[in-house]
Amino acid sequence: MSPLVEPNLALILFLPWFLILGVLFWCFPRQPRTRARRLFDASALLVALLAFLAAIHWAHAAADPGYGHMWRQVLATAVGYGVYLAAMTAAFALRRRWLRRMG
Repeated sequence: MSPLVEPNLALILFLPWFLILGVLFWCFPRQPRTRARRLFDASALLVALLAFLAAIHWAHAAADPGYGHMWRQVLATAVGYGVYLAAMTAAFALRRRWLRRMG
């Protein structure tokens, strides 16, 4: 496997799913759709993606090679997905609280 692809394999595999989750996060709730809301949503999606990338690279480097070469991919995928979901859950909760205060 290419040295560039191997540490980013989890990103390549999860990109379609992240696109679906990102579109749902962006589109719902439909109102209010202010400039501040769009900025918050874009920032939340970017932070979640960057946190995912940091987590998969950390997990890939920290995985014990004694368990086999595939263990790096398994650990990176599990940790990265958990971090992405945690970031999106936090963003969802913060946005919900913020929108309730506005309304």
